[in-house]
Amino acid sequence: MDAADRIELLRAHAARLAGSRIAELIEADPARASDFALRVGPIYATFARQRYDREALAAGFGMLEAIGAPARLRALVDGEAVNATEARPALHTALRSDLSTSPAASAAHAQAVAARDAMRAMVESLAASEVTDIVSVGIGGSDLGPRLAVDVLGPLQGGRFRVHFLSNVDGHAAQRVLAGLDPKRTAALLISKSFGTQETLLNGAILREWLGDDSRLYAITANVARAASTFAIPSERVLPMWDWVGGRYSLWSAVGLPIALAIGMDGFEALLAGAAQMDAHVLATPMAQNLAAWHALTAVWNRNALGFGTHAVLPYDERLKLLPSYLQQLVMESLGKSVRVDGSPVAADTVPTWWGGAGTDSQHSFFQALHQGTQVVPSDLIGVLALDHPYPENHRALLANLFAQAEAFATGEASDDPHRAYPGNRPSTLILLDALTPHALGALLALYEHSVYLQALVWDINPFDQFGVELGKQVATRLRPALDGQVAADDPVTREILNELRARA
Repeated sequence: MDAADRIELLRAHAARLAGSRIAELIEADPARASDFALRVGPIYATFARQRYDREALAAGFGMLEAIGAPARLRALVDGEAVNATEARPALHTALRSDLSTSPAASAAHAQAVAARDAMRAMVESLAASEVTDIVSVGIGGSDLGPRLAVDVLGPLQGGRFRVHFLSNVDGHAAQRVLAGLDPKRTAALLISKSFGTQETLLNGAILREWLGDDSRLYAITANVARAASTFAIPSERVLPMWDWVGGRYSLWSAVGLPIALAIGMDGFEALLAGAAQMDAHVLATPMAQNLAAWHALTAVWNRNALGFGTHAVLPYDERLKLLPSYLQQLVMESLGKSVRVDGSPVAADTVPTWWGGAGTDSQHSFFQALHQGTQVVPSDLIGVLALDHPYPENHRALLANLFAQAEAFATGEASDDPHRAYPGNRPSTLILLDALTPHALGALLALYEHSVYLQALVWDINPFDQFGVELGKQVATRLRPALDGQVAADDPVTREILNELRARA
């Protein structure tokens, strides 16, 4: 069965269920509420408000078994060359888990442990200094994961340092980050695998000039020589990156140094332990009881069987407000492909557009469209059960809104007034964390990583390359001399735009 046949199998079940509403599916199956829910460690998730039934699910899980998903998960963890277009492994699991005895995975895990030892020594060295603030300079995976984790965990974990992030090449970003900081009490981390990333080098140059010298510059890179030649950063202030870890999977590596500085090295280790717990579950659990398999199958079902072209991430915890941005990269950079591994066109649409925002703010912006708009938008609603601030009434109100939205999306509400009618039948998955700890956050992010990989297997695409990221950068490099008038732009529209720029300069 090829990818096209797999999609047609799901579409046949969707056609069978075309007249069934979510509320009817729940009413017809009294055990659905309990049977369509799973718990893994600190995470509880219910899929009871999705628009499939047991028969469709069984077919979907059978499809995952038929394409060898369990064995291919093992191949990922064992370090086989699952990144086919670049002929290398994707061993991000080895950064946090020791689940394989293969030589490749064992060697990668040993390197990761050594890097963590070096991280701990670096954290301790900085803690013994007069540095109070850290500026982390990176972009993409070198920024989004650490930024999310620090924003989520930093305020409650009480680390030694204040950590700030600088990613955008726009000079206003550097101006805002540096305002109010003391260069004598600030250190900078330059994070780039190649140490050739334009944004990181430009912002690094700003930081070096602002700091006054290179003595408080640190690097996380695979190109130690370039770090030394470009910014005179000695090897003892450099932590490693590796080709077998993609940028959007790198927060578990030394790229997570900003996290360790913000929450302490023990907190960072707890983050890894949460991800490792999810790795172990996904690797050892049959598809029909596997949380990542449920999540992945739901995503494929909503995209291909039901034809929905967008997906919302709705965290009901202010600390998770950056999660939609983080998942946009993880999911859309991984699955935004139109050709299969062998280079032939894909058989069906791949990733939908991921977006979202934190509740309850988003209820007063785009939820109108979610409830009454013409386009159905499936969603992941995410909440935290534990109260860990001194305002219990606010927490109860937050959870009430979260649970109410999940229910309202599914059931809707009829009215004789069409302007006050809510169609409902809008699918959602509710994900609840017992508490927002480093361990729970690690498990949540690893869940999404494994879901992405399983979706890629269904579509027969490579989730580990990102060549589409490069095109705009290449064109920008060619255009840079044209902005200075050294050459003429090839594109006629761009030439006219540059004429307008020069006229206003």
